[in-house]
Amino acid sequence: MVPNSLRRSGARVNDWVENLSETKFAYLVLAPTLVIFTAIALWPILYTFQTSLYADSFSQFHGAFVGLQNYVEIVTGQRGAILIRPFFDLSNPFQSILPTTIIYTVLSVVLITALGFVQALVLNKTFRGRSIVRTAVLIPWAVPIVIQGMIFYLMFIPGGFGTQILHDLGLVGARPLSNSASTVGIVTLAAIWKRSAYVALIVLAGLQSIDEHLYDVAKVAGASRWQQFRMITFPQAVPTLMVAMLLTSIGSMRVYGQIDAISNCSTMPSMTCAVVGTFNGSLYGTASALAFLTALLIGSVSMIYLVVLSRSRAGGI
Repeated sequence: MVPNSLRRSGARVNDWVENLSETKFAYLVLAPTLVIFTAIALWPILYTFQTSLYADSFSQFHGAFVGLQNYVEIVTGQRGAILIRPFFDLSNPFQSILPTTIIYTVLSVVLITALGFVQALVLNKTFRGRSIVRTAVLIPWAVPIVIQGMIFYLMFIPGGFGTQILHDLGLVGARPLSNSASTVGIVTLAAIWKRSAYVALIVLAGLQSIDEHLYDVAKVAGASRWQQFRMITFPQAVPTLMVAMLLTSIGSMRVYGQIDAISNCSTMPSMTCAVVGTFNGSLYGTASALAFLTALLIGSVSMIYLVVLSRSRAGGI
């Protein structure tokens, strides 16, 4: 027999749940997942920050407590000998860790999003063989990063197919992977080849959710194709494009596999390459500080995207 007190408690709980709004009920259902996800995501970040407050030590994992000294020395360039490349130096941005990361991120996000948007517009049309084209577009995305890196490495070694073409055009030297600026361009090209299909899939889902009646009304009103694109397609696709740009930005700021496979991180000093290089050198304090700075950069950029996205939705874009 169930005690009456337990029955009354269960009834009160049921009444409380039934009186919740849809939004509050959704948060209630998602609460266990959010708690687990927060714990899994926050613990490594907090532990990394804790490790970054200690000096580098080769004999043990933690050296002496130094507070924010690791961050100060990294940002001010006092760790130049350890990092090999300066952290922030605008006089030679392609030899500097943070500017190289930002340049690569901006280039890859703009070009990947633009090409992915164009691919989505094409794939959203009805034509013979569309399913085959959609499958073909996904092939680069399915190629493993290591294999893709080796493909581009072999293309741009001295005498490689890509090297000969770009060298004849005067865009690169005879050894493009030995030059930081050329390496950034090659890694960006590899990222475009691989990830534009992923953006195309995201944008395609957004395009297919647009109400077709809007186009019917526009045609009746005499709107041209360009006017339909400018007044209906693009505004409706903006939220999806923002999500695609957010995911591409996060992936670009933490990219490592492509850089390592193509240039072995020797000529493209990204933040992730600096983290892995210092960690492999048992410089755990420096590596943790760099990793936490990378997390701060990704978090800041993500918050900017989310604010812009929320405002665009509130404004009815």
